[in-house]
Amino acid sequence: MVLLISCEMSAKSYQETEDTAQGETTLKEELNKKIKEQKVVVDELSNLKKNRRVYLQQPNSNIFFLADKGETLSTCKKALDSMKKDYQDM
Repeated sequence: MVLLISCEMSAKSYQETEDTAQGETTLKEELNKKIKEQKVVVDELSNLKKNRRVYLQQPNSNIFFLADKGETLSTCKKALDSMKKDYQDM
C-alpha cells in the first residue's frame, strides 16, 4: 500500500477579500472543509504502518516524489494548525 499526499501549506490561499456576509460564510465553509480534509491526512499518516512509503505530489503537476513519513506528518500538522488559526481569526 502506498499513500499519496498533497499537503496544504496554508489556508491563506483560500482567503478572498469579499465584504459581503455571504462571501465570508462561503469562505468559512470552504476553509472548514479543507480543515476536515487535512485532519484525515494527518490521521492517515499517523496510523500508517512503519514500512509504508509516502509520496508527495508536486504543486501543479502529476509528479510524486518519495518523502519522509515523519517530516510529512509534521508539515501536515503545522498546516492543520495554521488553518485552524485562520478559521478562528475569521
